[in-house]
Amino acid sequence: MSISPDRPPGIPDTEWKLRCDLAAAYRLVAMFGWDDLVFTHISARVDDAHGEPTGAFLINPYGFMFEEITASSLVKVNAHGVKLDDTPYDVNPAGFVIHSAVHAARHDVGCVLHTHTLNGVAVSAQKHGVLPISQQSIFVLSSLGYHDYEGVALRDDEKPRLVADLGQHTHLMLRNHGLLTVGRTVADAFLAMYLFETVCNIQVRAQAGGGELVTINPDILATARQQAAAVTRGLGAQLTWPGLLRRLERRHSGWAS
Repeated sequence: MSISPDRPPGIPDTEWKLRCDLAAAYRLVAMFGWDDLVFTHISARVDDAHGEPTGAFLINPYGFMFEEITASSLVKVNAHGVKLDDTPYDVNPAGFVIHSAVHAARHDVGCVLHTHTLNGVAVSAQKHGVLPISQQSIFVLSSLGYHDYEGVALRDDEKPRLVADLGQHTHLMLRNHGLLTVGRTVADAFLAMYLFETVCNIQVRAQAGGGELVTINPDILATARQQAAAVTRGLGAQLTWPGLLRRLERRHSGWAS
C-alpha cells in the first residue's frame, strides 16, 4: 500500500489540521499498545471553515495498521457511509455503525474513539464494571455509561440503544466488547481514553493481587468533575496533546503527510 507523502489538493486548512490530529491519534493508540490489528476505529467530524458540521466524518481505511495511518490516507464518508474521497480503500461496516450513531446524536462530539484492549475487555466482562478503587477511576465514573453486548455492531437497529446508553457521558463501556470515549476534539477523546484504559489496567492488577480492595468514599466521587477542573485549570487535553505530539514525532514521525 502506498501512501502519498503530499497534501492532496482541495483540502481546506481546517480539515487538514483535523486529519493530522486524527492520524496522530491512530499512531498514539498503536504506540500505547491499544490497537487490535485493523479492527477498531477513531473518527472525527468534519466541520466547515465556520465551525459548522458538514455531515461528514473521517475514519481509518480498512486494512491499514494504526502505525501506518497518515493524514492523507484517512477516508471521508457521509452519514450513510458513502465515501466522499477518491480513494480505493473501504471502511469497516461495524466501525461505521457505532461511529455514525454517535456523531448523528451528539452534536457536541467532534471525535469518537473505540478500543478492544485486553484490560478494557476484561473489565467490560465484569458484572460491576469500573470499581471506585483508584484516583483515576473517580474521573471516569463521573461520566460513564454501559451498553450491553448485542453481537458485532452491524445492525442499524442497535443505534438508538447505544446512543441512549451513552447519553451525555464521555465514557461508554461496551459490555464484553471494549471501551469507547467521546470528546469535543481528537485530543479530548484521546485523553478520556487514556484515563479509561489506565483505570482498567489498575483494576485488573488490583484484583490480581488477591487482597480485599478499598473503595473510595461516594462523597469524593460526587465532586470528581470539580476536582478534575481544578487540577487542569479547565484546559484538560490542551495541556497534554502538544507533548504527546512531540513524543510521537520523536518516535514515529510521518503521520502528518
